[in-house]
Amino acid sequence: MEFTPETLPARFKTAHSTKAGTWGLLHVLEGKLLYSLEPPRSGEQLAAAGERIVIEPGVLHHVAFVEPGRFYVEFYHAADSSSGE
Repeated sequence: MEFTPETLPARFKTAHSTKAGTWGLLHVLEGKLLYSLEPPRSGEQLAAAGERIVIEPGVLHHVAFVEPGRFYVEFYHAADSSSGE
């Protein structure tokens, strides 16, 4: 699902995270997006059209449009290491 300034869910604008073992890869299609880490971490990453941001599992963050545009997020799950090997 693609998100724009008009369709960006409120929960994305406030502190949230992925579940343990789930990574995100945010793709900016148009415009500019600011990805901000929440305490205890800190930092920001500005991404423009064609750029991607890696979202680490369990890390609190939020996003905001700096310039109107579109983005989407792909999710990846870590392989289950409890296979008994």
